[in-house]
Amino acid sequence: MIELRVNGRKRSYKGSGETSLLFYLREILNITSAKDGCSGEGVCGACTLEVDGRPKLACRLKMKNLNGSGVITTEGLPESFREMIGRLFAENGAVQCGFCTPGFIMRTRKLFKKKTSPSRGEIIRAVNPNLCRCTGYVKIVDAIEAALKENRDGKGDKKPPGTVWAGIGTPLPKYDSALTALGSRPFVNDLFPKDLAHGALRFSDHPKARIKAIDISGAVEMEGVIRVFTAEDIPGERYNGLIFNDWPLMVAKGETTRYIGDVLAGVVATDRETAKRAAGMIRVDYEVLKGVFTAEDAAAEDSPRVHPEKSNILEICSLHSGNPDKEFSNASWVASAVYHTPHIEHAFMECEAAVAMPEGRGVRIYSQGQGIYEDRAQIARILNVSENRVRVSLLPSGGGFGGKEDLSVQGHTALFAWLLKRPVKLSLDRQESIRMHPKRHPVRMEIKLACNKEGKFTALKLEATGDTGAYASVGTKVMERIVGHATGAYVIPAADIKAKTVYTNNIPSGAMRGFGVPQIIFALESCIDDLCSKAGFDRWQIRYDNALEEGSRTAAGQRLEGVGLKKTLLAVKEDFHQARYAGIACAIKNSGVGNSMVDQSSVIIKILPKARVEIHHGWTEMGQGIDTVAIQCLNQETGIDPGRIDVIVDTRAGIPTGMTTSSRGTALLGNAILDAASRLRSDLKAAGNDIEKTLKSLAGRVYRGKYVCDWTCRPGENRDDPKIHFAYGYATQVAILDKEGKLKKVVAAHDAGRVINPVLFQGQIEGSVHMGVGYALKEKLPVKNGWPESFRMKDLGILRAVDMPRVKVIAVEEKDPHGPYGAKGVGEIGIVPTAAAVANAYFAFDGVKRTRLPLDTRTGSK
Repeated sequence: MIELRVNGRKRSYKGSGETSLLFYLREILNITSAKDGCSGEGVCGACTLEVDGRPKLACRLKMKNLNGSGVITTEGLPESFREMIGRLFAENGAVQCGFCTPGFIMRTRKLFKKKTSPSRGEIIRAVNPNLCRCTGYVKIVDAIEAALKENRDGKGDKKPPGTVWAGIGTPLPKYDSALTALGSRPFVNDLFPKDLAHGALRFSDHPKARIKAIDISGAVEMEGVIRVFTAEDIPGERYNGLIFNDWPLMVAKGETTRYIGDVLAGVVATDRETAKRAAGMIRVDYEVLKGVFTAEDAAAEDSPRVHPEKSNILEICSLHSGNPDKEFSNASWVASAVYHTPHIEHAFMECEAAVAMPEGRGVRIYSQGQGIYEDRAQIARILNVSENRVRVSLLPSGGGFGGKEDLSVQGHTALFAWLLKRPVKLSLDRQESIRMHPKRHPVRMEIKLACNKEGKFTALKLEATGDTGAYASVGTKVMERIVGHATGAYVIPAADIKAKTVYTNNIPSGAMRGFGVPQIIFALESCIDDLCSKAGFDRWQIRYDNALEEGSRTAAGQRLEGVGLKKTLLAVKEDFHQARYAGIACAIKNSGVGNSMVDQSSVIIKILPKARVEIHHGWTEMGQGIDTVAIQCLNQETGIDPGRIDVIVDTRAGIPTGMTTSSRGTALLGNAILDAASRLRSDLKAAGNDIEKTLKSLAGRVYRGKYVCDWTCRPGENRDDPKIHFAYGYATQVAILDKEGKLKKVVAAHDAGRVINPVLFQGQIEGSVHMGVGYALKEKLPVKNGWPESFRMKDLGILRAVDMPRVKVIAVEEKDPHGPYGAKGVGEIGIVPTAAAVANAYFAFDGVKRTRLPLDTRTGSK
């Protein structure tokens, strides 16, 4: 018997002493503020709490060592401290997805017990054991500084009561962020419905092998196992996908696996540990086959086929303009090289999880995915039922960055719950997550850039090959984005651009923040600095002289409107020229999917009794603040207090919405809200000036809005005035090194159109820079013969707080003609120029041209 106190309450534990404190808290006591981000590695800090007054990692503590101890989680903090820390984390923008935030709060509790005020550097060192993938740590440190000051000096002036104005341009705290900071708002894995069973998956042991037999007897016989599932149990379609239906929910006997994340079977048991042990007891007899593991090998005519019925070359996208051969022959200067970028793991802090349960004649799924209506459509196909019998409810995601677009465990969980007629939870651990979901595309880019003697760009040639792995995911769209953005932020009159999307037996590649554009910008911007080195051009001036401006056309022929690129260059000019060692890079990034796919959004605004309002939409909140944007747009149009507004994302609303990706949510949802709010505003005006009284009189009314962009085309289509995307953002970033060659500062000037929320805008840029610096210097997921060299989170190279340079964010607001209030979106472009700017900074430092990410920054190395 182990006796301990948890949040001041006596507890007794009779189980195994090897059980972790994290498991005990979450699975037995259902205390969920302590999160599981690294599955026991002890490297993420999301499970940080206090044990006997000191910060500890719950995942590393065994129950046998806790007899007589006192454990405090955020649920057990004094209420006055909870109110203060939650409020200040919210007000300072320290909560994006918020999955990691309770761990940061518990990590820094010790600072509040000191008599002296710590410096900012001391705060950074204090939080260093904890990881955050969203914020870049800047606003977390800001929030802790503000809380320490208030704790020392007392609360500042209280805001006067009354209706809150939170319209466009105001720093409204992120929706539900105070609760999220404290761990009080649940994520999917925090749900524990009655009669819950737990699932686990059996993955392939080989990247490519024919399944000769699957022996489930060992699992079936285990105590606590409820049922074992194989492909034969799927009542509907096994193959699904966002663009191509090429990805099976499970691989059947007699079929061939295509990567190590292929699922062969699933187990449901009374508890998670039993389910995972039982999955390991499933024996599989294989005929191991020869796989193909590089895109270059896979593109060869005699290469083994990944999908027997189709070529390994999934798509070739090309674009041609002008006469590039002539321009290269006449060029004064030419830069050329072959650039390589690696697989990158999204490393969202919340691993994949889903909960499904019977509901009426159908099934309900709680999802963290990036597109609940896409989830619904694919799950309905799997179950062989109509979509109206599948309900998907979103719980805001603990980070996504594109890695939760594809259907993962939602399909398996729904299948298990549907067939068992009981609630089932299925959650992946960190190793399983790395094994299963798509990564950032590794891309090989052979590029050549020409200019005349004045430094004006004249021609570009690019051949890019992207490894899309075993399944298509959205790989064709990623490579199309490389084609459409190959000329970067510049006017280049002649271009010959081609990109191949190639199947291999590696883990699939799909969407990740930037969607292919960081890869090509790294190559292009490196070539520009190479030209400057050869010809003596000023690196800032050459970019300014060639920069896109109002009315310019991209290489794909799209005429641009609302272009603030040159303003971003002017904004960083002084920082760039004053630094001894600095790199500079510009970027353009689309908003919306475009490329001939329809971008659309609908919204429903419901007026409830007691002057409450609900906004129903279909976008995923994953840290970027889409729910907050919705509230601010409605407040701007109607004056309704944000405190009266709730946001709900659930397919029961019946407003199909696409994937939350490519910075499209703000533009599309914002426009849909403007449509709906125009009628609500008229009704409010007609009913009187007292909003509360007027809302009560409108109770029961429903206002619908919609925005559709259906006029885009693919790059290279023969049109007189092609429109590849409905909007673009623009940016210039400068990376500055110190005299030892260490990155000390990044200046990021971004034209995001009208900034909806300045604090969220800054946070998105800071978080993007964090990810971009990691991409440049440390992050990688080496893969050999289809297997990552490591499945450990600590080996992914994610930057910690002490690794982050200072970030100076500059907002340029050149309004877009299509976005709401002129907004363009900022979720992706923040990362696009960062690696290129860092690479160019090191080129300026030591003259070494580096053509691979992450950069080898040792002096004299390539």
